[in-house]
Amino acid sequence: MWADAETDSDFLNYSEVAELVAELISDPHLRPLSLGIFGGWGTGKSTTLRLVEAELAKTKDKYLVVKFDAWLYQDFDDARAALMGVISSALIDASPTPLKGKAVNLLGRVNKLRLLGLAIEGGALAFGVPTFGAITRGVEAVGNAFVGRAGETDVEAAKDAVSMVGEKAQQLLKPAENRGPPEEIDAFRVEFGEVLKGLNRTLVVFIDNLDRCLPANAIHTLEAVRLFLFLPNTAFVVVADEDMIRHAVSQHFNNPTQRHIADYLDKLIQMPIRVPRVGVQEVRAYLFLLLAGRGSVSAEDVERLRSYLIEKLRQSWKKDGVFTVEDVLKTLGPDADDALHQALEMADRMAPALAHSAGVLGNPRIVKRMLNVVRMRASIARRRSMPLDEAIITKLALFERCTDTDATEALHTAINAAGDGKLEILDLLESRTIENAKGLLPEAWVKHLIFLRDWASLDPRLGGIDLRPAVYLARETVPLRISGTAISPAILRALQTLLKVTSISSAAGREAIGALKADDLPVVMEAIIAEMRKNSDWSRIRPDFRGAFMVAQQSADAGALLMRFIRSLQLPKYPGWLSTTVKGAKWWEE
Repeated sequence: MWADAETDSDFLNYSEVAELVAELISDPHLRPLSLGIFGGWGTGKSTTLRLVEAELAKTKDKYLVVKFDAWLYQDFDDARAALMGVISSALIDASPTPLKGKAVNLLGRVNKLRLLGLAIEGGALAFGVPTFGAITRGVEAVGNAFVGRAGETDVEAAKDAVSMVGEKAQQLLKPAENRGPPEEIDAFRVEFGEVLKGLNRTLVVFIDNLDRCLPANAIHTLEAVRLFLFLPNTAFVVVADEDMIRHAVSQHFNNPTQRHIADYLDKLIQMPIRVPRVGVQEVRAYLFLLLAGRGSVSAEDVERLRSYLIEKLRQSWKKDGVFTVEDVLKTLGPDADDALHQALEMADRMAPALAHSAGVLGNPRIVKRMLNVVRMRASIARRRSMPLDEAIITKLALFERCTDTDATEALHTAINAAGDGKLEILDLLESRTIENAKGLLPEAWVKHLIFLRDWASLDPRLGGIDLRPAVYLARETVPLRISGTAISPAILRALQTLLKVTSISSAAGREAIGALKADDLPVVMEAIIAEMRKNSDWSRIRPDFRGAFMVAQQSADAGALLMRFIRSLQLPKYPGWLSTTVKGAKWWEE
């Protein structure tokens, strides 16, 4: 199995991007510098950032690297103050004794800025004030007073809130320094510049996971970069999905034009660098390294292979960049066993499909997750003594990933319908007679003819093999396929709609739910939950959750199922979109 996390090892030649970023940061004529590393989900942005850090670390004491995870602070602190606070704390730690006092002052000014914005309860919590909702209740009470609804409880809440803020204000805002936000910001910038000059180091701030934040949090973090911290001898590296940030701009500001949306990020980020698109050669190298790392060879041999493949990728624009499975085995040495050899051969044949399929497009995270699915299924198959080897499981997993749910449903339905689990249609495909087989193909397969032609040519051949065990192994991935008699056609049609709705008020979703009986709704919820378990990314709202939410709103039993599922995720904190969506729902229990 392989961890779904960023790594310090370069498997995809991202070190070229990292070297470029480090070179730009090192140029004093370019600073202050704002630089963006852009790419979609799972493309390797965070790994690239770690490689940049490794490049900067080669020059000791020249850079002070500060890492800020914007998503970590969401819902707990004001994004602007949080970023300023993290940087100030890093400066305190790095400052020698003569500068320590000024560095400490910076953090004090951040706290003052927080206090000046105590309309947010998180600001009070940052000072260690155990408000338990007192600030929020106080603000609400003042609001009630303005509209003439204040009672005795409101008056007391307002008094408590004012008293609490007043006590803290007396401690942090001395009469001689009782400045407003503009003066405090100016004072912060002056002291910030003095500390940086005294350190004689370039401050490099990495801002990651910005695209996981709610629009307001993302924009506030970017505003902190622009307004507070853009001073000489600084460099900011923002890592994000560019489309998600532009979406945040469109949501945060009042009806911006497309030009303003584009200009916002373009003006803030001086140099955008996009993570390169992964091609067939990169996918081959990535698969070879993943498999070698879990094979029979030593870590030293794997590192030697990594260096060899990275150099080949850098030469891929000419003939010197070509490498074969035999080259890989030769580089690994005599410890590479037959099992690894077979796995590498399979990976070599899979690479073009993984690079070109619309459902993958070479995305490293998707590739890794598919391999993990294969390993899990192979492990179950061994424990159940099923007559399936890893190559068969891999070929079928490739079909699932590179087609779609309908095509996979059709495959599994045909396997279950065959008395012995053997499909004649696969014999035709694997005999390279796909043109003659067109009329026999399931309708859901027709749009995947190009993929099917290449997929059928992969070893091992599946025609003549009982594939019923494979359907059993895949039940956690496509749970709806084993529903022939248990789930009615009406439920299946509703599920197809609800898994793809674009809003929680979708007319198509309401119509699908309206066509069901009340007793059907918990069954629908169980099926949607099974689908949601396939994807562990809860950083942004998902169509499957929207469908589940709509069902929960119509059935208390279905709502209870959804509530238990959300609790079972054991997220360290609920993403902002999730908290906002479920808040006030009749089935949700705080």
